[in-house]
Amino acid sequence: MSNILNRIVKGIKNPKLIYKHILFACSSWLPDKFYLQQLFPIYTGYKLDLDNPQTYNEKLQWLKLYYRNPLYPKFVDKYEFKEYAQEIIGEQFIIPTYGIWDKFEDIDFDKLPNQFVLKTTHDQGGVVVCKDKRQLDFKKAEEKINKHLSRKNLFYRMREWPYKFVKPRIIAEELLNVEDEFGLKDYKFYCFNGEPKVLYVSYGRQGNETYFDFYDIKFNKLNIRRPGFTQPKGLMEKPENYEQMVELAKKLSAKEPHVRIDFYNINGEIKLGEYTLFQGGGMMPFYPEKWDYELGSYLKLPKKNN
Repeated sequence: MSNILNRIVKGIKNPKLIYKHILFACSSWLPDKFYLQQLFPIYTGYKLDLDNPQTYNEKLQWLKLYYRNPLYPKFVDKYEFKEYAQEIIGEQFIIPTYGIWDKFEDIDFDKLPNQFVLKTTHDQGGVVVCKDKRQLDFKKAEEKINKHLSRKNLFYRMREWPYKFVKPRIIAEELLNVEDEFGLKDYKFYCFNGEPKVLYVSYGRQGNETYFDFYDIKFNKLNIRRPGFTQPKGLMEKPENYEQMVELAKKLSAKEPHVRIDFYNINGEIKLGEYTLFQGGGMMPFYPEKWDYELGSYLKLPKKNN
């Protein structure tokens, strides 16, 4: 009840919040195009133009509605994408998987190593990190995993159609350890028809602040900010095997109008993180605003096939 009252109070100050929650509540009943046209300006601050899209965020909405690649459900499945990517870049760049299950109770923890990560294959945030199996709170882990397994209609929130075809499952994979106060660094490359143009490095998720540090493809720092994330003031050291990551990103994105390819880079060892087709659902503003147009200029829309 208190949560509902808090939303009402916030909505009085900002009517857009009320409208957003109404849209979410009615999402499964509304046509895709109408729904995105209503939701888009709430997040971005400008009207969605699907007839002549110019910005990066607009073009991602166009791709959601009018472009269907049958491989995309595989790309967003946290298990299936590994098999696909392995055929392109080799097994050495893929995080090892220990097992896959439909239900939490099917997991044989005795067969898992002392350290591992559990993930749900179909959504974001369904992650349990185990650094010591003897200390793992199995009940809490089960509650979290089952909560995410129950989230079976992710498509409706942002209309990312590939998620309609991903089966909710659980995987256990190798825990990537790094001795760093900021934890793992995640190198995320924005690729357009096989050409990485911009990347950002994400880190600090284990602490109180998450940092997004943007660079051009030559690793020159860019003044790009994303809402809700901190932009570091200093320069990050360029990894010695940076060019190898760029080449891998080219190979993995070669046939796609746009995909974000993510890597971890730990002590010179590169591991593929994930594919991302619709960054932030295509509803995350850039500051300065020019970067929404700059990235949009890189994205050449294919012919409609839906």
